[in-house]
Amino acid sequence: MLLLARVLSLLCTLYIWVLIARMIISWIPLLVPDFRPKGAAAAAFEAIYTLTDPPITFVRRYIKPIRIGTVGLDVAFMVVFLALVVLRRMVWLLV
Repeated sequence: MLLLARVLSLLCTLYIWVLIARMIISWIPLLVPDFRPKGAAAAAFEAIYTLTDPPITFVRRYIKPIRIGTVGLDVAFMVVFLALVVLRRMVWLLV
């Protein structure tokens, strides 16, 4: 049981780091508008988005972006991130 908890916790931690990478990558077009990834960077960006899009898209179906004036705040990323942090903590509390 302890091994399963460690593996699940490790997977949650790795996925959290992938989500953090996605967050950083999503800011690049805003900070450097003419940036276009090439080669290994393009492959890494695509892999990160491929890994993180399914859960974020799933949450987006049920939680719509919050309108703040003319801006929409998409909370799906935050919900997925928080869910992983809580899941990782619950795994260790239940062991």
